[in-house]
Amino acid sequence: MKISYQSFEAEVLETGAYLFSLTKSSKDLILRGDLNRPTHGGMALLIPYANRVKDGEYEFDGIRYVLPKNQEGNAIHGLVLDKRWEIISSSSNSIKLKYTLKHEGYPTVLENTVSYSLDTEGLEVLIQVKNSGNRSAPLTVGAHPYFIVSNDWQILTQGITLRCKMENKIPTGELIPFNFSQSEREFDDCFIIEGDVKLTSSYQTVILTRRNMPFIQVYTGIKGAVAIEPMSGAPDAYHNGMGLSIIYPSEEREFWFKIIFT
Repeated sequence: MKISYQSFEAEVLETGAYLFSLTKSSKDLILRGDLNRPTHGGMALLIPYANRVKDGEYEFDGIRYVLPKNQEGNAIHGLVLDKRWEIISSSSNSIKLKYTLKHEGYPTVLENTVSYSLDTEGLEVLIQVKNSGNRSAPLTVGAHPYFIVSNDWQILTQGITLRCKMENKIPTGELIPFNFSQSEREFDDCFIIEGDVKLTSSYQTVILTRRNMPFIQVYTGIKGAVAIEPMSGAPDAYHNGMGLSIIYPSEEREFWFKIIFT
């Protein structure tokens, strides 16, 4: 379904509640999506874990759970990418979708809703997660947008920026101060970043502002784009505990971010 506001237009698919495209005056702002590889374009939603769970297994409340694994042998990018969400409301500039997650690799039932809305600045996203089961469960939430850039792109941050030390793409738990003004240009790394994140290039300038999503994964593996991924917790939070939430029966959590284009 397409929504629009003034010069902005977005297309949201029911599969994965996936942001397939986002344009301003017909100019692409994010890479167009690919349902065969939803985390290689567009903007996928990552629920109930963001990025990797090491070895695709974890233990919670004394019970061992097994998740689908990728070629690395890890679980990755949550359990809702290929699921059909239900449109529960829409207007010319907004859409809200819902999906109930039940999976043998997860302790409880989650009622997930996502709202997309366009305004004069860009796109606002609200993710709401409610535990409708009878067991507590671990939770991290994220999104995976690919912003189109030219070769002169830069990331600018406010306040303290800490980089997660990684081993085989998994945080070790150690945090290292970091400055994006350094010459490094290739990333598949997680950061804790205070304040807004700005991605600037000759093509466009993007500002990402967030609530309850202090972690950012930066990924540069797709040519012509940089993924700036807001997350509530770090990769492998189910093991390292970095940003991990425990959601209790009947509890609801909210995660919000806005993508501003200037």
